Amino acid sequence: MSGGLALQSNPAPIVACTIARDVQIFDLLIDDIEAELGEAWGDLSFLEAQTFLNQPDAETLEFVAIAIDDEDEPEIELVCSIIRLAKSKDIKVMLIAEDVSPAALHKLLQSGTDDFVPYPLLERAFHDSLARIRSNTPAPAEIGDHVSEGAESIQPTTTDIKDHVLFAVQSMAGGTGATTLAVNLAWELANIDKKLSPSVCLLDLDLQFGSTSTYLDLPRREVIYEVLSDAQTMDVDAFKQALLSFNQRLSVFTAPSDILPLDIIGQEEVKALLRLARETFDVVVVDMPSTIVGWSETVMNEADVYFATLELDMRSAQNTMRFIKALQAEGLPTDKMHYVLNRAPRNLDLSGKGRVKRLAESLDIELKTQLPDGTKQVSQACDHGVPLADMARKNPLRKEILKLAKTLHEAIAVQAVAR
Repeated sequence: MSGGLALQSNPAPIVACTIARDVQIFDLLIDDIEAELGEAWGDLSFLEAQTFLNQPDAETLEFVAIAIDDEDEPEIELVCSIIRLAKSKDIKVMLIAEDVSPAALHKLLQSGTDDFVPYPLLERAFHDSLARIRSNTPAPAEIGDHVSEGAESIQPTTTDIKDHVLFAVQSMAGGTGATTLAVNLAWELANIDKKLSPSVCLLDLDLQFGSTSTYLDLPRREVIYEVLSDAQTMDVDAFKQALLSFNQRLSVFTAPSDILPLDIIGQEEVKALLRLARETFDVVVVDMPSTIVGWSETVMNEADVYFATLELDMRSAQNTMRFIKALQAEGLPTDKMHYVLNRAPRNLDLSGKGRVKRLAESLDIELKTQLPDGTKQVSQACDHGVPLADMARKNPLRKEILKLAKTLHEAIAVQAVAR
């Protein structure tokens, strides 16, 4: 099947920034600014703010929210200079302070702050402050429209997805997060709607070192080898017996308990396994081995979208180039490919954005999804055998995977209505 899912690659436009020594200290601010702006905001340290506010990209900012506490008092002059710099660029300034001395607060307010809110933030305090500093800006409806447009960095455009869909994930280099994406994408899809979530099956076809069972704290079963060997003659009921359930929401076909040669199964066995999965579940997510084998072509032909994960380094670039050449040489459907940049630079990292653009141009691809670094929380979730949604709901990586899951679910729903 040709087509696949076309997704926009442009990140959400930044209309606001938090500026703090460490914005994670002000978790209530993060919650409130996300509620108001979605993903259309960034975070900067004090030194980063001085550099960024002098860049052309800062011209799109509507306001900055500067958050300080008593430990920042030795840097009051630096913070005052940031406020004056922002005001010189016609950028509104919201000051959020906790346990700051009256003298320091007076100096900050005299530097040109548009509004002040004490921390911890009371209910609707941020919302009301934002309304006040917007009093001289365009009408709220116009601002809301602009933010809403930027908050969704991924939108479905065209799709050729059938009712029972299959997504495959493959790594272009070791450690680029393919299994993390496959596991968490499957879990998000399985929980995308409390009432109408699709039934989801996660297939681990990395027969040698598959880790989905580890990431979900599930046992490996001897019966997996039998299913792989007898897939052509197996019925749906027998296939279901080989699956394990994770929290009663996600069905998982784990990797075998022993390391097996990748060619122990062929194209016909894989095709039969995928057929059983698609007949049984609404959505099938396949975690592929990083190695190209004889049946990789089978999965690619069956997949509605084929995700390829890479990072911003030379090994990923070289491997992706070789991968693309192999696809073209074999006449495989390159239009199904959806390249995912893992550990992508932040929106305000101008140097990083330039490197991403050069990487995409050199490979002649679109980096349609850019996932941020999930930090140590990702490895901790994997080690504990739980998805990011259960261990770190506000993790930036989890949020982007959730956005991707919502986009895929919407595309499936649109296709179902069209049919």
